[in-house]
Amino acid sequence: MRIFFSLFFVAFPILLFSQVNSAKEIDYNSKYNSSDSIKKKKAPEATYDMYQIISLNKDTTYIDTTQSIRKAYSHNYLRKDNFGLLSFTNIGQTYNTLQYGLNGFSPYPEFGFTAKQFNYSKAEDIRYANVATPVTELYFKTTIQRGQSADSYFAINPSPRLNFSIAYKALRSEGRYINQEARTGNFRFTTSYNTKNGRYVANAHYVAQKIQNEENGGISNVSDFESGDPAFDNRARLGVYFEDAMSVLKGKRFFVDQTFRINPKKGSNNLYVTEQFNYEDIYFNFTQQTVPSTVGGVIVDRYGDSFLTSGIDDKTTYNKMYNKLGLVYENMTLGAFTFFVDDLHSNYFYNNILYLDAETVPNLLSQKINTFGGQYNYRKDKWNGKFLYSKSVTDQNLFNLDASAVYDINDENQISFRYQSMNKLPNNNYNLYQSSYRKYNWSNDFVNEKINAISVNADTKWVSLSLLLNSVNDYLHFADVSTDAERALGTQIVAPAQYGKAINYASLKVAKEFVVGKWALDNTLLFQKVDQSDFILNVPEFVTRNTLYYSDFMFEKRLFLQIGTELNYFTSYYSNSYNPLIGEFFVQDRVKIGNYPLLDFFVNAKIQRTRIYLKAEHFNSLFSKNNYLSAPDYPYRDFLIRFGLVWNFFN
Repeated sequence: MRIFFSLFFVAFPILLFSQVNSAKEIDYNSKYNSSDSIKKKKAPEATYDMYQIISLNKDTTYIDTTQSIRKAYSHNYLRKDNFGLLSFTNIGQTYNTLQYGLNGFSPYPEFGFTAKQFNYSKAEDIRYANVATPVTELYFKTTIQRGQSADSYFAINPSPRLNFSIAYKALRSEGRYINQEARTGNFRFTTSYNTKNGRYVANAHYVAQKIQNEENGGISNVSDFESGDPAFDNRARLGVYFEDAMSVLKGKRFFVDQTFRINPKKGSNNLYVTEQFNYEDIYFNFTQQTVPSTVGGVIVDRYGDSFLTSGIDDKTTYNKMYNKLGLVYENMTLGAFTFFVDDLHSNYFYNNILYLDAETVPNLLSQKINTFGGQYNYRKDKWNGKFLYSKSVTDQNLFNLDASAVYDINDENQISFRYQSMNKLPNNNYNLYQSSYRKYNWSNDFVNEKINAISVNADTKWVSLSLLLNSVNDYLHFADVSTDAERALGTQIVAPAQYGKAINYASLKVAKEFVVGKWALDNTLLFQKVDQSDFILNVPEFVTRNTLYYSDFMFEKRLFLQIGTELNYFTSYYSNSYNPLIGEFFVQDRVKIGNYPLLDFFVNAKIQRTRIYLKAEHFNSLFSKNNYLSAPDYPYRDFLIRFGLVWNFFN
């Protein structure tokens, strides 16, 4: 409750300010350029298109206060539709990925520890405000046991050409299992500025993020959970591997994207200079006071031998500085031609060099990458296209080819195509990692992944289709390399690996809603197939979400109500398992999960600009078998009733 009340008292003065003249909009000319007058004109009301949210790629959406089933899908910890993701039992933990390629591809090497980054906002995730008047949005949702999830957002425009936004998302969720509490904090500050003639445009942001999880390593005896024994209905009675381990991912970033037009007045031919700067500092920390685990009265060294008998404190630090300079020639008929060069400096490091019996593990992985490239953007009538090519001039052999086209048939129907081919550099934690556990130390020199991807999307008023074809060579992953003897002792050893054979992946995603009167059935179906010689890239062949609901207005249309049931299901498959020591999922071929339904009952309502959500999650767990897992050793959550809301204010 402390998080909720703290955010409330911080937001309360803003709310008072933002409610002044709430039914009116500001006329910019009269607000900023008018002189004193005895008789004032009535200010015109603002329209919805004056409240814009703009992405880094200049894609524009509007602040939407309507209630829909799509809005309900995004009322969660990530604040987005999480179809294709399977959450762990506690709010604020990681997610298992049911759909390959869901997070996209980048040719540049990243920090790694990807299982910790589902709630970590990257530069391309930040949105910039362009609003007519001050705007406030409050998000709240209950969690598991003690704690709340809250997100407060405020945007203001001191002038028509200057916008600021500030936001803070916080979470505390205790969870039902031993050593499972989650605490997160995401602070975001953005600013946007453009000159009156549009000659100079700049977007900048600063973010500070912390994702902290108590890590129990999963339940130590899955049969206790699956037995259905009432003695274990209190989940705190189930044994876990670790009772005092914790992981923390913390990062800060300062980012600027700016454009300057060289010619003073915009004409049919224009020349621009662009610059993008990104400085980021991240670290991942795993701590564990008690090293041996006790399972059924037996001592288990879960991650093998350790250099320390207690007080493990493994810390990985990373920083990068990225600069990109571009020259853009824009012709109103032909489109925009961009030529750019960029420079990436990164350092990934530990405090000490580690000398083992067979090898030496260095403490630093420093990279300097320079690339050059070109981009062509075309927008004419119903066509919108982009072609990008970049290649490194340093030794890393990085390249990226990305071509896309969008055709707007009309306002309700659109078709898009995309082809991407790249040499992707390995994430840093594949090539270097140090730990207090002896077998979790490595220094590698993996080759680049080769990825070719083709996607076709059709968004129509009848149905939405998405086809994805991927071919991957030299696929990088983490693998279970434990011996049979180690597994018999309960030991889990995970290491990075590279698969030398080709992997071909295909998926078809279909979305369609059927509406009959006040009833609707919303369906999203995903079909996937992987062609590979070994179980390396593992996904369920079929994933579905089906929502049956009733909608109607009540109380003279003052209340809009939705009541329904949501079904989520996926077929059984060899799910990746989670290792908190390295903050990654790893491939395994011994345990299958899936083939169980997840049923939710919900009531959604809208009163003016307030959206209210009440959901009974996984209510079929009250009478079903305990066979629901998010990953091997990690159960999915039990029946839970949660309440939440989203509240918008406009000045």
